[in-house]
Amino acid sequence: MYKYEVIIYWSAEDGAYVAEVPELAGCMADGASYEEAIKNVQVVIAQWIETAKDLGRDVPAPKGKLMYA
Repeated sequence: MYKYEVIIYWSAEDGAYVAEVPELAGCMADGASYEEAIKNVQVVIAQWIETAKDLGRDVPAPKGKLMYA
């Protein structure tokens, strides 16, 4: 399991829980349940990291909880 911060919220528009990974630009997944969204975002994180490495891009180290102003 990856240690990136994941933000989960209900999207009425999509009718699903959405899981976003702020440290990985554009990395997000959804699911019919909270648990499914978590499971799906772990798969997407792995794919995001693999793609970044294939393209020779840096993969940021997990910082944990981000601070917002």
